Amino acid sequence: MVQLVGPLRKELADSLSTCKVLVVGAGGIGCELLKNLVLTGFKNIEVIDLDTIDVSNLNRQFLFQKKHVGKSKAQVAKESALTFCPTANITAYHDSIMNPDYNTEFFRQFILVMNALDNRAARNHVNRMCLAADIPLIESGTAGYLGQVTVIKKGLTECYECQPKPTQKTFPGCTIRNTPSEPIHCIVWAKYLFNQLFGEEDADQEVSPDTADPEAAWNPEDTAARATASEKDGDIKRVSTKEWARSTGYDSVKLFHKLFKDDIRYLLTMDKLWKKRKAPTPLDWHQLRNSGPKDESVGSGLKDQQILSVWGLCKMFQHSVETLRTMLQEKGEGAELVWDKDDAPAMDFVTAAANLRMYIFSMNTKSRFDVKSMAGNIIPAIATTNAIIAGLIVLESLKILSGELESCRTIFLNKCPSLRKKLLVPCILDLPCANCYVCASKPEVTVKLNVHKATVLCLQDRILKERFGMVAPDVQIEDGKGTILISSEEGETDANNHKFLADFGIRNGSRLQIDDFLQDYTLLVNVLHTEELERDVEFEVVGEAPDKAPPPQPNKEEVNSVTNGNKDSAQPSTSSKAPADDDDDIMVVESDEEGASSSSAAAAAAPSSATKRRHSDAETGESSSKRLRMDQSGAAAAPTDDDEDDIIALD
Repeated sequence: MVQLVGPLRKELADSLSTCKVLVVGAGGIGCELLKNLVLTGFKNIEVIDLDTIDVSNLNRQFLFQKKHVGKSKAQVAKESALTFCPTANITAYHDSIMNPDYNTEFFRQFILVMNALDNRAARNHVNRMCLAADIPLIESGTAGYLGQVTVIKKGLTECYECQPKPTQKTFPGCTIRNTPSEPIHCIVWAKYLFNQLFGEEDADQEVSPDTADPEAAWNPEDTAARATASEKDGDIKRVSTKEWARSTGYDSVKLFHKLFKDDIRYLLTMDKLWKKRKAPTPLDWHQLRNSGPKDESVGSGLKDQQILSVWGLCKMFQHSVETLRTMLQEKGEGAELVWDKDDAPAMDFVTAAANLRMYIFSMNTKSRFDVKSMAGNIIPAIATTNAIIAGLIVLESLKILSGELESCRTIFLNKCPSLRKKLLVPCILDLPCANCYVCASKPEVTVKLNVHKATVLCLQDRILKERFGMVAPDVQIEDGKGTILISSEEGETDANNHKFLADFGIRNGSRLQIDDFLQDYTLLVNVLHTEELERDVEFEVVGEAPDKAPPPQPNKEEVNSVTNGNKDSAQPSTSSKAPADDDDDIMVVESDEEGASSSSAAAAAAPSSATKRRHSDAETGESSSKRLRMDQSGAAAAPTDDDEDDIIALD
């Protein structure tokens, strides 16, 4: 007769009480997950999160209270979870999982890793560390009503990077408020600003500098102090952006100076943010009026497709503020406006504000037409979605601990029921992609660039770190001499940074051997020289595998060759059951706080260009091999009615 401990078999219950697991992220999904784990019987848990608690977190991250604002999420989550199970052993780290201290040996101490992350870079990193340590990883993500959970196991399933991901559409608040690096960041900020000034105010849509940005203050006490200070400046009670704007009569020049001069100057005092970034440049209305060019547009063409000069943007900002102020007054006291991209004054306001911010942060400005096409729908974080996904993570973890990896599934949570009237749609895990540049036995890619224009710094930062997610790459040229192009040792090859690749004899057909010892990851890069890249495009990755003749049949030596993270991992390490997908926010959607994970995630949220995802959902724009199989079998998940071009998930 089977012995039970509560609802679990005794053997499984004993396993839960002794195994050690890692939770990466203590936000929306992380809070629910931590609570679920201790109540299920997990006793040895480590949780890591770099973030601090913001007021806007309190509506869904229930382990936090107002008194915790400014404190470490990981530490407070630990303390709150212990109230559910005081006998649990929980260790909290207020740190980045990408810190070199958390190396392969650190990961090997766990029997299982569970991601509750908010960005693709961290997901890529944890994926590689789990592959290197040969530890099962459960990925997860949410975006509004959508969610996904998947399991990743080396040699058995797709890894997080087996399928290409769409451009990230979710961004942390500190990126929007403090360190925008892409035009979409500025457009989101401008839409938030519209609501703060003219619409319904939302704590999740704050636009002022984020004083509790964890990157600006690495000391938890400093972060907490800043968060507290942000609520009160001495004895001066801070008022909302809307209240302040009303007190000025919506004076466009005063608004301009507050948003584009004073706030930017304040950001400059957060000097840690600008050690590795180009600092923003404040704007002054009067200086621009007196010295700036008076031509309001640059170039010709249709009005909406013209790029406005800085002064032209200033005039558009002024005119749109005055028009919106009049519209607000006509609606009466306490009225609110609703942003609509088809409403001319609202669209003008967002275009002007977004472009002025782009200019301040040294980005190329966009036409009104471009801004309108990028300004999509914003999906709010929903607490119940996080709760469902966290529960599914625990269920998958129980399968893994029971030794039933073959029964694990990728599970989609959909907004509308499937044809079988199910909101939860399980899919069999996909096998590893043979051409994956991360988990293949010999990872290899081809990069197309102009060797006479591409610098070593571009190769390091834009290609290896940003595109391929490396942390500390070492680069050696396969030129017969073993020339070291980039070293992860600080300062060792800095003199090479601004030299062109051609200066080192790199040309069409050259091969670069890349090693990231932190991630226990190697990659061979084939250089394809071209002078025909589009304007402002520095490089292109040719497919997901190099352009070359079909590889020869492997010989015995190749079969036994070293794979990333393991010398004998060319063969599956456990059963034959297949594997997972990923993407971001929704696992295959990239999101802000509880991002997502695998290739099938594309089915849950965002478009993907992978070959196996050529079948695309007409309404969601998503495509995935798993969704395709489900469609063919008649058990497809219903479309999700997200028909906007840009989906920005806040959790």
